[in-house]
Amino acid sequence: MNRLNRPSANFIFLIAITLCTAASVSPAMAGQKLIVFHAGSLSVPFLRATAAFEKLNPGLTVERESAGSRTCARKITDLNRPCDVMASADYTVIDDLLFPDYAQWDIQFATNEMAIMFRPDSPGANTINGKNWFSVLLKKNVAYGHSDPNSDPCGYRTMLCWQLAEKFYNRQGLYDRLKKGCPEKNVRPKETDLIALLEAGEIDYLFIYRSVCIQHKMPYVTLPAQINLGSSAYTDFYRQASVEISGKKPGTYVVKQGMPMVYGITVIKNAPHRAMAEKFIAFILGPAGRKIMTQSGQQPIVPAVATGNADALPVSLKGLLQ
Repeated sequence: MNRLNRPSANFIFLIAITLCTAASVSPAMAGQKLIVFHAGSLSVPFLRATAAFEKLNPGLTVERESAGSRTCARKITDLNRPCDVMASADYTVIDDLLFPDYAQWDIQFATNEMAIMFRPDSPGANTINGKNWFSVLLKKNVAYGHSDPNSDPCGYRTMLCWQLAEKFYNRQGLYDRLKKGCPEKNVRPKETDLIALLEAGEIDYLFIYRSVCIQHKMPYVTLPAQINLGSSAYTDFYRQASVEISGKKPGTYVVKQGMPMVYGITVIKNAPHRAMAEKFIAFILGPAGRKIMTQSGQQPIVPAVATGNADALPVSLKGLLQ
């Protein structure tokens, strides 16, 4: 009788574990959320970063949503979606589409460069390099793709890369030939959407960021610094290229000029979880966040640089910036 009524050792152990787990979750954190919209190319580093951030803040749930950077901005401005943190593959997307109504400042925190991803069995995979890639891509049996310039910075950066290639290799008409050789069916809203097409053999090559190639352990062509938009040493050369994309309002257009690629991050003005958003950005800019970015193939900007209204920057972040 007594044996049946006595709690088992396993039952006591389960209660102890439950109490310890409950005690480890701060009452202030329990049920808290953080909403992060970010570029597709930040999917891997931000998955790692948010997992580490949640571990530092037990009870917090980070909701991440990836899309082309311009699409992320449209979700905020056109669809009124709640968002705390917006991280863009091009900091000017924040400046152009979110200032001044939806964001007041923008922090430049990482860099990247253009590359061409392919499969080991892609046609020409054994011979393609930074000098002959356009000749390989323009062959009849080769299909290549890129993201939509109106949705994703990687899309208009591809166009800029092609224009710069025409100048760098002194191949008149190369830009138009590359555009003509890439049909609409090979264009997707964001660059990471195309990886599935590449792996399935629907396309053979993909213009994408070098960091994404590294993260997915895929072979890629390293492009010359003069055309990969990854070096501040060639800023003047990059400026020779430009592309027109959709503007802030329907029917309007803006011109994107070639420039070294820089990622930006901000807290939205009506962020539902502002304090946690600022804390997350501080994490991204700090040693742990920088380590994650570096391991993901992206070079952090140290110290980070702010644009916009400097007076509106949170005190908690000012000390981390230049």
